[in-house]
Amino acid sequence: MARAVLFDMDGVLAFTEGFYNQRRVDYLEGQGFSFDRVPDFSGNHDEAIWKALVHDDPGLRERLHAGYLEYSEIHPTPWASVANPSALPTFMLLRSRGIKIAICSSSRQDLIDQFMCELELGDLVDLAISGEECAEYKPAPDIYLRAMTRLGVRPDDTIVVEDSPAGILAGKRSGALTCALRAREGIRLDQSAADILIDELVDVVALASSGGEGSP
Repeated sequence: MARAVLFDMDGVLAFTEGFYNQRRVDYLEGQGFSFDRVPDFSGNHDEAIWKALVHDDPGLRERLHAGYLEYSEIHPTPWASVANPSALPTFMLLRSRGIKIAICSSSRQDLIDQFMCELELGDLVDLAISGEECAEYKPAPDIYLRAMTRLGVRPDDTIVVEDSPAGILAGKRSGALTCALRAREGIRLDQSAADILIDELVDVVALASSGGEGSP
């Protein structure tokens, strides 16, 4: 049996990417930008996203990012509607088996805290950690290695649940068994590097209970 399961948040515990992508576009169009389509930044961290959006003017990028944070306060993430409905039952089942749970996300810590509060997951989560406190973001394994250290577990008794290529690579580099939650219809992500694909989040419970044995 696995001793810990480490979850990415965006795209795994909450299907936020579409909302975030559209909110950024709405804000930037209000600042005079125009888009032929909504850019998809699924799996990217905040710093990388804004460098891609405003790559040649650091000062403008900083001002726009600050403005976007204020815009986001007025247009908050609708956690109840974007949450994966399997998150709470999955956590409860893992907890009933004595398996430790961590959320390891590239999102800001305040967003992770908001998500846990809205879904009332706090009592079920042993650790919630943001990539902001690590030396490097995913695909570096820092966030997962740090979580394992804090939980007192080893890579060989840990499962990572991801969705994006960068997250999957981070999990693999940490030495943990890395499974990918199959991308929803309309979302294109290369998940071929994952050890195992799961169709529903709750599938990780059987995987953890069997010691990580499964089919790729």
